[in-house]
Amino acid sequence: MAILGALSGSGFALEPAEQRGKTFAKANCAQCHAVGRVGASPLKIAPPLRTLHERYPVETLAEAFAEGIQTGHPTMPQFQLDSDQIGDLIAYLKTLE
Repeated sequence: MAILGALSGSGFALEPAEQRGKTFAKANCAQCHAVGRVGASPLKIAPPLRTLHERYPVETLAEAFAEGIQTGHPTMPQFQLDSDQIGDLIAYLKTLE
């Protein structure tokens, strides 16, 4: 029964770092990108976060997050994350693979 409870809802329960990464993505990325397992991105040229692993090994994005993302879609703001935010966001992106 405990397993069924853990599996109920919209999927597996996220670890704390994964949940913080999801919260960050919702607050900072969801205006343009689909941040969940389903759905279209609000900005058509912004890829859903769940597809990033198809373009890049997710672990390699840590450096881009640390240095500041300067590429992406033309309207993407420049982001520079601290090390905790990077770890959390990477952890969340890995749940989307």
